[in-house]
Amino acid sequence: MPTNYSYLLRDNIQNLVPYTSARETYTAKEGIFLDANESPYGPYNRYPDPMQFALKKRLAELKKCGVDQIFIGNGSDEVIDTVIRLFCEPNRDKALTFTPTYGMYKVSTQINGVELIEQPLNPQFQIDVKNLLPYLDDADLKLIFLCSPNNPTANTIDKKTIEIILNRFQGIVLIDEAYIDFSDKASWLTLLNQYPRLIISQTLSKAWAMAGLRLGIAYASPELIGYFNLIKSPYNVSSVNQQKALEQLTKIDRIDRQVAELIAERKRVEIALRNLPSILKIYPSETNFLLIEVSDAFSIYHQLIDRNIIVRNRTNEITNCLRISIGTPQENTQLINAFNTLDYV
Repeated sequence: MPTNYSYLLRDNIQNLVPYTSARETYTAKEGIFLDANESPYGPYNRYPDPMQFALKKRLAELKKCGVDQIFIGNGSDEVIDTVIRLFCEPNRDKALTFTPTYGMYKVSTQINGVELIEQPLNPQFQIDVKNLLPYLDDADLKLIFLCSPNNPTANTIDKKTIEIILNRFQGIVLIDEAYIDFSDKASWLTLLNQYPRLIISQTLSKAWAMAGLRLGIAYASPELIGYFNLIKSPYNVSSVNQQKALEQLTKIDRIDRQVAELIAERKRVEIALRNLPSILKIYPSETNFLLIEVSDAFSIYHQLIDRNIIVRNRTNEITNCLRISIGTPQENTQLINAFNTLDYV
């Protein structure tokens, strides 16, 4: 049964008359196209499918959902920005997230003039439900961002805690699952139809190895996806990117092998680094990276750069922590060898 989202949507969105592109008005593939002011020359002269139907059809097959439950954006950042613009009135409404987490939630809310409440995760990098509950009754809180598995902490958020949020909060919950392919936990996509205000964000940048194509995906109810389509740019995903993504999405066996190798390499790197004098802690990971606490993050970070190995210094978020993406076996061996030659303070 369709859900009424009007009490959540911004007033101007409810009254919006969307732009209709030429390729939405006429969708046939054959004809003399004189309707979109395109050039008649060259391989890329035609505008792309504005609704990315072929790509959505393939994703629907893989994810066991409806084509009308899928929005494709120019990276997950477009998904994040679109959700804010749909549901948060600037200078009035609020969003909430749990820190440390992905930085674009904060950047996007600031750009859109929306207050972001940042609730710290506990020492186990889980949500403190007791401290969260009062916020869930705030009428101006319209949106919760929840990254699971979380970046940079590398862990999934407790399922029972998420269920409490979904059952109690009357606004929109976006669960960012950019790293779900590296976890043994099930995606929330399997429960999407139970929670009409839930949006699942995934990406083709991580496990699917398409970061350069900038393709982020939102899965939600058909009604919610309809609002995404209402305000998106007419041609937000290029023809080339759609075609390249379709090609990659046929290579399931190869992608599965790569994900398995990355998980195995993650374990190998963890074991190799575990007892080094500079490593104070390696946090459990359900992602394609390791979060490690070291004796001196700035010193080790720069020593690795001197060896032409670039990691991410996250000490501003988690004291003396580095985030290390898992590379190829050869790259990981070079990383391990570099750690064994560091000058420890």
